[in-house]
Amino acid sequence: MKKIILLLFVLFILYWLGTMTVPKMIERSSNPVKEQAPYDVSEQAMQLYLSLDFVADLHCDALLWGRNLTQKADFGHVDFPRMQEANVAMQVFTIVSKSPRGQNMDFNRADTQDNITLLNIVQGRPVSNWFSLINRTLYQSAKLQEFADEYGKDFIFIKSKADLERLIESRKTNKNVIGGLLGIEGAHALEGNMQNLERVYEAGVRLIGPVHFFDNELGGSAHGESGEGLTEFGKAVIKRMNELNMIIDLAHVSPKMFDDILEVSEKPVMVSHTGIRAVLNSPRNLSDDQIRRLAEKGAIIGIAFFDMAVGPDEIKGIVASIKRVKNLVGVQHVALGSDYDGSVAVPFDITGLPIIVEALLQEGFTEAEIRAIMGENVKRFLLENL
Repeated sequence: MKKIILLLFVLFILYWLGTMTVPKMIERSSNPVKEQAPYDVSEQAMQLYLSLDFVADLHCDALLWGRNLTQKADFGHVDFPRMQEANVAMQVFTIVSKSPRGQNMDFNRADTQDNITLLNIVQGRPVSNWFSLINRTLYQSAKLQEFADEYGKDFIFIKSKADLERLIESRKTNKNVIGGLLGIEGAHALEGNMQNLERVYEAGVRLIGPVHFFDNELGGSAHGESGEGLTEFGKAVIKRMNELNMIIDLAHVSPKMFDDILEVSEKPVMVSHTGIRAVLNSPRNLSDDQIRRLAEKGAIIGIAFFDMAVGPDEIKGIVASIKRVKNLVGVQHVALGSDYDGSVAVPFDITGLPIIVEALLQEGFTEAEIRAIMGENVKRFLLENL
């Protein structure tokens, strides 16, 4: 018996040590930055960037990794101190609850081994999270609230139009005040239960992407098996989201689900992080026809920062994608949607956003257009739809 107790104790110590070291190793390898800060841009670009009242990004998965976002890290892409350093007013923090092993842009099965299960175990997260998608989701929601409480008056957890207005007003006198809006990447997190939609809403979620890299109870993913549109459950979720003023995110949806959501939803939608097929032909990117139809619905489109969305020269691809949307439907429909901390390599972390301003200036974008792209479009959209 003593030997068994000793063995269990040793195993517990080894597990505890693993939770202290392995998650950081995983995150460092999963979210590299190709060029480390500090970043050099022209004085003109930096002055314009620092004058921006509202810089916003539509997609970041930092809650997945277990970092304390109130502390500045030397790895990963986003945390609260770096948001303040970068003059970023608002970040959408998105919850990832499941990710298939071998995840790719072309074909993924829903029953493939899940990467997030193992990640939750090695992170030392509660056992209740290990095999429950809704528990993982509620846990990450609670973590953002915990970080918000710890950061005090300098962080506003945006759950309503009034919260966003408070952020805008606060930043007029204190640029250190930042805000976060909470989303879900893939409504498989609801586990096919409408009551769970109410639970995540109560937890602060205000944006949901119906699918991620595989099909689920709502319908088909752009990277899944079926190519299906909305199921009856999916239609019910979309309608209830409309009633709750929750934002519908069309990133990763199948073409058929794209069509169905535009037909079913009575409110504008967004695509939080994507590329443009005219720049890089990929099943996760938008066609010109889809862009036009989104604009007709009053949507905004967040341009991602990683090579599988915009091409190997990411900065050139980001600007080309922004330019394509502007030329097709107007600059009022385009925004930033980095996919920071989303298991992707990016050219710069959040403190490198002035690089985008520099690149846009070089392409002939006006100051007014740059202000719109860097955050004013997001601010307008959320004020109209939250």
